[in-house]
Amino acid sequence: MSADDQVYVQALALGLDPAWRRRSPDERHDDGCRFAEAESAAGVDGVRSTAYSSIGLEPGVDLLLWRMAPSVDALERAAAGLLRAGLGTWLAVRESFVGRIGPSQYVRKPTDQEQALFAGERSRYLVVYPFTKSTDWYLLSKEARQGVMNEHMRVGQDYPTVRQALAYSFGLDSQDFVVAYETDDLVAFGDLVRALRSTESRRSTVGDTPIILGIHRPLSEILELLGAG
Repeated sequence: MSADDQVYVQALALGLDPAWRRRSPDERHDDGCRFAEAESAAGVDGVRSTAYSSIGLEPGVDLLLWRMAPSVDALERAAAGLLRAGLGTWLAVRESFVGRIGPSQYVRKPTDQEQALFAGERSRYLVVYPFTKSTDWYLLSKEARQGVMNEHMRVGQDYPTVRQALAYSFGLDSQDFVVAYETDDLVAFGDLVRALRSTESRRSTVGDTPIILGIHRPLSEILELLGAG
């Protein structure tokens, strides 16, 4: 994959200063309009973004943006534009997970269930978290790792309503991967997570928190929920 074909992803979790809610309705409305304009303008730089609300669901997080861009530079410019526009001046970055899309070492041809967050219609819920494996995992032979991952993937295929995406963070961020799932069925997702906890792959997990849950909504609806409508 050439530099021109790279796709970088970011899960950007933003938290609102509670003092903003005490501004006048007109001020909040104007802040929301300027923020929405800045988010729309990010598309000029090749940034594709999907908005999710986490109001009252995640401590310190009100807005979750799942973003794709041709470069880390574009992600940075998009974030800078948001944080200096209207409502953005009252937002703080609570979490940011950055990764790069690349071919899987364990899947020859991804199914519709895999890498699904990069095309098609969005599901109602997004769950995203950083993921890191142990040193012992990377010291296993390729054949041993493939066997463990085959079991892991077989479990995932039992839950077709849950779609997933994986981005590589090696050298870009503190974690090894950015893992994201989307679904309309949170019960099925919970069952999948519980099933995966009992597979051999769990032994190699070093870290998989914080887990951030977002509800897919148009940005205009999120702004209204926040009080900028």
